[in-house]
Amino acid sequence: MPTKTFDNDEEMKKRSLAGSVGIAFFILGMVFVCVAFGTPNWLVSDPRITGARLDKFGLWTHCFRSLPDLQDVNQRRFFVGCRWIYDPFTTGYDEIRGFLVPGFMVATQLFFTLCFICVIISTVLVLVYYLCSGPDQRWFVQLVQIISWLLLVGGLCGGIAVIVFVTCANRSGWMLGHDNNFFGWSFILAAVGVVAVLVASSLFFVDANIHKKKKKAFKESQSRFAMEQETKT
Repeated sequence: MPTKTFDNDEEMKKRSLAGSVGIAFFILGMVFVCVAFGTPNWLVSDPRITGARLDKFGLWTHCFRSLPDLQDVNQRRFFVGCRWIYDPFTTGYDEIRGFLVPGFMVATQLFFTLCFICVIISTVLVLVYYLCSGPDQRWFVQLVQIISWLLLVGGLCGGIAVIVFVTCANRSGWMLGHDNNFFGWSFILAAVGVVAVLVASSLFFVDANIHKKKKKAFKESQSRFAMEQETKT
């Protein structure tokens, strides 16, 4: 009987396959989401078109080849190169911000920022999960559940951002000059990263359920062992 208890102890300390695979998917999703969040290649211009005004833009940066200032009636001011959308130093840039950042872009920024925040917080918790805790610790299941819910919320927010962007960003007539724009590699990373985050969330939910059942079985085993010891005495 003591040997059985020892085996149960060893079983309690083992990590599940779901948790290990969940970490791999989380790392993939975290890298892709972070890169997509900071890079300006969500929508790019068709390089075959000459005279295109748009070069590329992301959530926070717009790059133009030659965009006329809509507020300048004489058409003497043009915006060229890459600028942060909240650039306070370029004359007239803040006046066309409503055109550059319409409602769907605000929604995309909001939901993808929430996704980014959830992923960053989860990164800290996953490090605690992997480096500082084990399945035999009392609060381990609660930690995995928090990670699971954070990733689920982040993945859903990121999914909303991706859907809003893909639905509205390349619509006809929004960007001046032409409508032949393409979704760039930053957007692709965002979409893949969101899927990876959701998969990681599912795997951590499975991991939490596995360890919850292990703890329950371990407690039942310990109770039976104690009762048998009392019976013998």
